Amino acid sequence: MAPKIRQLPMIASMVALMATGIVTSGCAQIRTHQGYLGEQILIESIQPGVDNRASVQATLGRPTFTSQFTTATETPTWYYVSRESRQLAFARPRPVNQTILAVRFAGDGNVAAVDQIGIDQVASINPWGEETPTLGRDRSFFDELFGNIGQVGSISRGGGTADNPGG
Repeated sequence: MAPKIRQLPMIASMVALMATGIVTSGCAQIRTHQGYLGEQILIESIQPGVDNRASVQATLGRPTFTSQFTTATETPTWYYVSRESRQLAFARPRPVNQTILAVRFAGDGNVAAVDQIGIDQVASINPWGEETPTLGRDRSFFDELFGNIGQVGSISRGGGTADNPGG
C-alpha cells in the first residue's frame, strides 16, 4: 500500500503538467505573412529611367494590384503589398510590419519612380455611426415608398420623379 500512496503525488504532478501544456498551447503566438515576398536586393535593383514594365515584371513578378486612375503623362502605378501580422491564440491579428512598394511608370513605359511606404504611414479609420452621411434631400420612408406613384410612363410628358422633380 505504501508505494501506491507515494505514486499519487507524482501522477498528480504529471496530470497538472499535461493540463498546463494543453492550456498554454492555446496561448501560442501565430505569425503570418500575406502578400508579396520580395528580396530587398531585387527591389533596390529597380532604377528609374533604366527599367521598363517588362524588366520590372521579370525582376519582381506581377504586381499585387495596379492603380485605376492615370494622367495623360503616366501609365498605371504597380503596387507590391507585403504584410506581417501576429495573433495571440484566438485574438484578432495585429499588423506588425507592412511594406508597399509603388513603382510608377512614365508615359513611355519606363520607370519614373520607386517608392516604399511603411506601416508608419498606414491610417487607422473608424466608420462614423452605422450609416454613411450623404448630401442631398432627406427623404422619409413614405417618400421613398410612394414618391414615384403616378410617374411611371410619364416620359412623354417630361414629368419628373420624387427624387428628380425636373425630369
